[in-house]
Amino acid sequence: MVPDLEGCPAYRRLNKTETVEPNRLLALAQRLQALAQAGITYHTNAYDLERYEEIRTISAELLEELTDEPFEKIMRVFASETGYATPKVDVRAVVFQGSERVLMVREKLDRGRWTLPGGWADIGFSPFEVAAKEALEETGLIVKPVRLLALWDMRKHSHPPQPWHIYKAFVHCRAEDGALLQETPETAGAAWFAQDELGSLDLSTERVTLSQLNTLFQFARNPDAPTLCE
Repeated sequence: MVPDLEGCPAYRRLNKTETVEPNRLLALAQRLQALAQAGITYHTNAYDLERYEEIRTISAELLEELTDEPFEKIMRVFASETGYATPKVDVRAVVFQGSERVLMVREKLDRGRWTLPGGWADIGFSPFEVAAKEALEETGLIVKPVRLLALWDMRKHSHPPQPWHIYKAFVHCRAEDGALLQETPETAGAAWFAQDELGSLDLSTERVTLSQLNTLFQFARNPDAPTLCE
């Protein structure tokens, strides 16, 4: 009797011909890296360590294919990570001018494209402190963080693929003092934009998307709207 292989889930997985979504492959590669990092941290013998290091290399090769980051950079960052792997956190300061305009900066690392001021969360700083520090460094404005507007998973938005799993925190900040700087070590300009002007900007979509900006503008007009979280 010939077995019904078509009815076997494992057989169907091995023989499926449909294209796997790049985002799915990216998530699997990131998961491989996380497992490898945990194994390297908690291994109990040299043989396991060698295998986990090989898995880390394979994950880096996959991530190089799926993102714009070079293999050497990915491996350098992975090698610096220790302990149990967790998502990285990017913090953005959302500074409104009244209810009509938002503060944007031109990111030097992304060829002068526009984004909200911000960057990676720093060790020793709270999310609010990071938002205030980044706003001052990139715009020259002294701001007071008011509330968390949104905490989003980068994978669920239309950002370019990244090797790392990233959470994005958007913090509403109120400008209290200072003057806009048009040149800093990280930025090449700063300006206020109305919502209907954002679509014409060349955005740094690694950092913020037009859809996110449009969603955030609801808080300019309704400050008491609930925090968004995925």
